[in-house]
Amino acid sequence: MRIRIAQRVPNTQAEGPGRRYALWVQGCPIRCVGCCNPEMFGAAGGHDVEVAELLAEIASVGGLQGLTLLGGEPFAQAAAVAELAAGVRALGLSIMVFSGYTLAELSSQGPDAARLLSLCDLLVDGKYDAEQPETGRRWIGSRNQIMHFLTARYAPTEPQFRSGNTVEIRLGRGALTVNGWPAVADALRPRR
Repeated sequence: MRIRIAQRVPNTQAEGPGRRYALWVQGCPIRCVGCCNPEMFGAAGGHDVEVAELLAEIASVGGLQGLTLLGGEPFAQAAAVAELAAGVRALGLSIMVFSGYTLAELSSQGPDAARLLSLCDLLVDGKYDAEQPETGRRWIGSRNQIMHFLTARYAPTEPQFRSGNTVEIRLGRGALTVNGWPAVADALRPRR
């Protein structure tokens, strides 16, 4: 099975608790106004990668706490993303997903979405609203979004969920990669 991806950062602390492998999927039917990743809207962008290849890459990065799935919209490729999430869970790592859909909307999207939800430890849900930037909750883009603690792996009372957002900037192989807090990351991206 293949996943259409836009970007990956194998080692980040700006996309969820602990050291994480972050994977941005390509394609988003929601297309939030003000999204910091509009280049990921179209399903034809990015490139296809075998789930087994991604799983082997994630397993080779030592010291990870988990996988964070962003986009685009991870639930737009729910079957393939759930297959990856199941493999990552088998490695003992946590799963965090950012979705423009609400938990209630995802609960009625069918068996692939249900399987992916069942593998999530953390879900940040809701459309991004650029008019409501979140500054008090870590890893949340806008105030309307909710972080759901779907397993006992993490607790909302942990200090790491109340600290400020961060941005990471990397330069490698002739490319600048910016990830983290949407408003700041977007401001730092080069304009065409």
